[in-house]
Amino acid sequence: MSTQLATPTGSAPAVPSGLGGGGRSGWGAGSIRPVLIILVLLLIAVGIRQPDFYDPPVLLAFLKRAAPLIILAAGQYFVIVAGDFDLSVGSLVTAEVVIAARLIDGDPAATWPVIVLLLGFGLLIGLVNGLVTTLLQVPSFITTLGMYLVLVGAVYTWTGGSPRGALSEEFRQFGRRGIDGVPVLGQLPYAVLVLAGVAVLAVLAMRSDFGKVLLAVGDNPRAARVTGARTARVRTIAFLASGLAAAVAAILLGGFGGVSFQVGQGLEFTAITAVVLGGVVLGGGRGSVAGAMLGALTLQTLLTLLNLLGVSGALSSAVQGLIILAAVAVGTLRRRT
Repeated sequence: MSTQLATPTGSAPAVPSGLGGGGRSGWGAGSIRPVLIILVLLLIAVGIRQPDFYDPPVLLAFLKRAAPLIILAAGQYFVIVAGDFDLSVGSLVTAEVVIAARLIDGDPAATWPVIVLLLGFGLLIGLVNGLVTTLLQVPSFITTLGMYLVLVGAVYTWTGGSPRGALSEEFRQFGRRGIDGVPVLGQLPYAVLVLAGVAVLAVLAMRSDFGKVLLAVGDNPRAARVTGARTARVRTIAFLASGLAAAVAAILLGGFGGVSFQVGQGLEFTAITAVVLGGVVLGGGRGSVAGAMLGALTLQTLLTLLNLLGVSGALSSAVQGLIILAAVAVGTLRRRT
């Protein structure tokens, strides 16, 4: 039996509640239990390979490196759980970093205005993706692939194929630095604080009526529409969240690696891999945002372990591809059972 709530986004059909979404407590589709077990096993393996991994400063440094991917996965979750994809986030990250360097050009006074501009640009790209997908009825795969190509071409044309300008130290501190002098921890990275804030907001959003409608739209858009849910508006908001998450991730990555055309390369597929690894069902309607973020943390841990084992970084793409194929296969089997 379903209940309906009057919400700004329409009626909210009742859906399974979980850690910020439609996660389930067992082993079924959307459950976070499998990824939790995998994460624990990987953390044990990394701890064996690198005994000082659990020292607070080392562990926080790991979380700092993982923060951009986890934030991207949170944004990608909103789109995937609604039944869509966002393939533009990698090129958006690259565009944001290149734009920031060009506009700041080493001037500290330009840092905050440019950060506001970057967040607004991320929202704008998300809005365009959402409107084209929902109003023109274009499959999100095509819409965001087109946006990916537009951003790549625009950035190359604007810069002439070579990034120009420089990021100020004030901009890069969000990815590099933190609050010093914290007892036991030594330094609490800003990236970890940003990650914590994003996680809280994402979980609260999915526990709200908006989250319930989003899951209902992903599970059965026709039924959600019949109940009065404004499906187009909800899906557009999901793309806005994805674009904003990409902008935040770009600000952190700019601090890590500086200005490069490769800074966002492949991140769209890495984020999708993380989401499905976290138990979110491709096609929408099942999975929690907490699971998606745990999936990103698990993927980062796996890549760290492979690096510690001396496995070539070139294999990371193959590993991600295998994870996606396995997730699709498992999800199909779960739905049949």
